[in-house]
Amino acid sequence: MPPNITDMHLSGYVSGLLGYLDIKSWFVHDPEHPLLFNSPLFPGLFFVFYVVYVLAKSQRHELFRKIYVIVFSLFFYYKAGGNFYMLLVICAVATHLLSKKMYETEKPSSRRLLLALVIVANLGMLSYYKYTNFLIDNINAIFHGGLSFHNIILPVGISFFVFEAVSYAVDLYRRQMEPARSTLDFCFYICFFPKLVAGPIIRAKDFLPQMYRKLHLTRDEAGKAIFLVLTGLIKKAVISDYISANFVDRVFDSPLSYTAFENLMAVYGYALQIYCDFSGYSDMAIGLSLLMGFSIPPNFLTPYKSQSITEFWRRWHISLSSWLRDYLYISLGGNRRGKMRTYINLSLTMLIGGLWHGASWKFVIWGGLHGIMLAVERFFRQFIKVPDNRFTRVVCILFTFHFVAFCWIFFRAGSFELAGDVVVSIGNLTFAPHDWLVVLEGYKNVFILVATGYVMHFLPEVFVDRVKAGFNSIPMVFKAGLAGLVFWLVYATMSSGPQPFIYFQF
Repeated sequence: MPPNITDMHLSGYVSGLLGYLDIKSWFVHDPEHPLLFNSPLFPGLFFVFYVVYVLAKSQRHELFRKIYVIVFSLFFYYKAGGNFYMLLVICAVATHLLSKKMYETEKPSSRRLLLALVIVANLGMLSYYKYTNFLIDNINAIFHGGLSFHNIILPVGISFFVFEAVSYAVDLYRRQMEPARSTLDFCFYICFFPKLVAGPIIRAKDFLPQMYRKLHLTRDEAGKAIFLVLTGLIKKAVISDYISANFVDRVFDSPLSYTAFENLMAVYGYALQIYCDFSGYSDMAIGLSLLMGFSIPPNFLTPYKSQSITEFWRRWHISLSSWLRDYLYISLGGNRRGKMRTYINLSLTMLIGGLWHGASWKFVIWGGLHGIMLAVERFFRQFIKVPDNRFTRVVCILFTFHFVAFCWIFFRAGSFELAGDVVVSIGNLTFAPHDWLVVLEGYKNVFILVATGYVMHFLPEVFVDRVKAGFNSIPMVFKAGLAGLVFWLVYATMSSGPQPFIYFQF
């Protein structure tokens, strides 16, 4: 008799567990199994790390603690992305030394030159690794050439730590902060592992002052941190990964093989998937940081409740949108040079923001659509005042959500052709309730999770706050029990090994 699905699943789990019992594999990078927050290995590594970290919390152990965190962070980066950890160290050391020299220089021309050097060096490094192949492909397509270049591997998280390095230099140039007290301190900031590989993008002026305070963690902060880690894990490993592997990926890989209704549901599913994936990572990063005594602001604030695209970008990937506003949009002139220039600046900012997400024209289109809508909203806001009542709020939320979901098609699809297939398929949608019910029944577990995810997202803030307060109030033994339940849910819904976070590629 052939083994049943449960036996196969259990066998795969046991095999994976035995693999993790191979101690040598704990210290060697495996490209097929990078170290992730949702990897079985990570909780054990973090526990061992955290015990030593807590024991070294006193001021007399400050130097050891800094070196310890940097070393562990570089190890984490190596396990997640390979040998590019030296690139991270070079970026940190060079940025700090050049920026400190710039801060101490009084001559304006020298300060501008040093700032330009830091920005060009960092963005040049980012451009080389991220856009060289993209540039060559476009040159070949335009001139029908055969130009080739060795395959360039994109270092994990390079877009995030480069933006942090640039913001540090610009803030020093603007005299909005003082330099880090030492190169070691700046390395601690750049290498800090919870936010290293996929953000949030933390400003040095917000992070560095926390390094110089006495480490302290209250009971409420510990409860909040554990709650964030567990809810982040549920979002990522239970909801996002399951609907991705069992429905969304299949449809987007071959849209014409599925019905119009399935294509529409895949778009709704991807809108939830990318939110749960990235906000789940951010929640875990913020929770782990809080356990280590560092407070990081939220990176997502229920963005699909937004009533406009402008509001959406105040709620979605807040650390990136605020970075683009403060260091790109304002540098381009912001809204200080007339209305037409404001609209151009908004569009350019989002075009560049789209390109930041990936070296592909489809990301540029995605960013451009958002930029155009931001400009359109700003233009019509001068002439139209929308009444503030429940009906208009619902209409605005629905319109904003569906515009965002439409743009996600270009973000997710593997090519323009596949994106077009999805759009055309949805355009052929007809009212067929019986056929829809057949699809919903066929993917019952997927749609239960999709519905659960959206309900969680649209819960009233008052209710969510009560849940958080209730979690904080229960004894630690029950928190541990809930943590065990979450890990069981992760195992029960896991279709294969731990899935990388979507934003790892950026």
